[in-house]
Amino acid sequence: MKQTKNSMRRDVYIVDGARTPFLKARGKPGVFSASDLAVQAGRELLARHSFSPTELDEVVIGCMMPSPDEANIGRVIALRLGCGKSVPAWTVQRNCASGMQALDSAYKDIATGRHDLVLAGGTEAMSRAPLLYNNKMVNWLAGFTSAKTAGAKLKQMLQFRPANFVPVIALLRGLTDATIGLNMGQTAEILAYRFHITREEMDEFALLSHKRVAEAQQQGYLNEVLPAFSTKGDYYLQDDGVRVDTTLEKLGTLKPFFDKKFGSVTAGNSSQISDGAALLLLASKEAIIKYKLPVIARIADVEWAGLDPAEMGLGPVYSSTQLLKRYNMRLDDIDYWEINEAFAAQVLACLAAWESEEYCRDYLGLESAMGQIDPARLNIDGGAVALGHPVGASGARIALHMANVLKRQNAKRGIATICIGGGQGGAMLIENISEVNV
Repeated sequence: MKQTKNSMRRDVYIVDGARTPFLKARGKPGVFSASDLAVQAGRELLARHSFSPTELDEVVIGCMMPSPDEANIGRVIALRLGCGKSVPAWTVQRNCASGMQALDSAYKDIATGRHDLVLAGGTEAMSRAPLLYNNKMVNWLAGFTSAKTAGAKLKQMLQFRPANFVPVIALLRGLTDATIGLNMGQTAEILAYRFHITREEMDEFALLSHKRVAEAQQQGYLNEVLPAFSTKGDYYLQDDGVRVDTTLEKLGTLKPFFDKKFGSVTAGNSSQISDGAALLLLASKEAIIKYKLPVIARIADVEWAGLDPAEMGLGPVYSSTQLLKRYNMRLDDIDYWEINEAFAAQVLACLAAWESEEYCRDYLGLESAMGQIDPARLNIDGGAVALGHPVGASGARIALHMANVLKRQNAKRGIATICIGGGQGGAMLIENISEVNV
């Protein structure tokens, strides 16, 4: 296994971070584009510090589905934030972990000495995912536009069929793995079947997620959330997908969505389709000293792993296990965990895999089971089932929230980890540090 040579890299610190409220998609395009959301989060984040946005070394943004006028959305966001022409900016895409990939890209640039101060994170306006023409319509339009005479155009018009109007829903297509033909919900059903996870267990997990988010909102634990304001004067103060009044009985009335005949995964125990952005400021020790910046955490390491796309939800098991093995640590050496809640079944399957001696031996190359994660140390303020999962932003959100949880709980270390459509996992080891070693 590759060993990280810590002596050959610089420490990378999380200086600060902010995110927008995660706003649930409600059947029509949302108020904000993906760049609007990132600018909302980034504007106040940058304003809190003494350096000018033009002094950033780069901007890195994760995003899956930018709008047609947001090509290289990282650059669009940087310019809108006043970073100026000379600050390079770019966009990364690793499906559900795009925001975490942006952080990792920035982390490596700082660790290797290329940069000192980077704005990184992710954004997504899933409600604005486009409807596309199907191939029948595309071919018909091609024939119509290439017709040279009135007769040829009339002939082409007579070939038009109602089926041409059936759109391709980009969101559903994007959440379907092209290599195996399964959407993400169907992969969650596979995990539920493999690890014998019941519908009741999924709904109980979903209910706990809502309760924990509601409690965190009441207690002010989600202080990384900044208000978002529209050009029409509307404002959004907090994540709006949380169902404070939900119960097991209400969740139990929902029909399976991905396997309608035999399944157990419902809209209620799955992550919500949402819009949102999360941005972090990462810095070297040199930048922190130069600009007199605060420190909330240190990114100790990052790991990526691949696995069977049909079981993509186990990505956190593979990536986190590799990370732990590198440092000769076990699950209980980590004080707090953020496992992104793509589906209740998926998180529960990760826990079951770690508890299974057979699975750990056969798939992870371990001699025994990894063990258990104390539920009181997992997603303590809820997760994407209640908050939503804007895919470009979620990896950055869980990293930022982990840093804040460690600070609040006066804990030493945590792991933020996420499953990735296509059969991957990402994990970030974060340490609670209040100041740099100077």
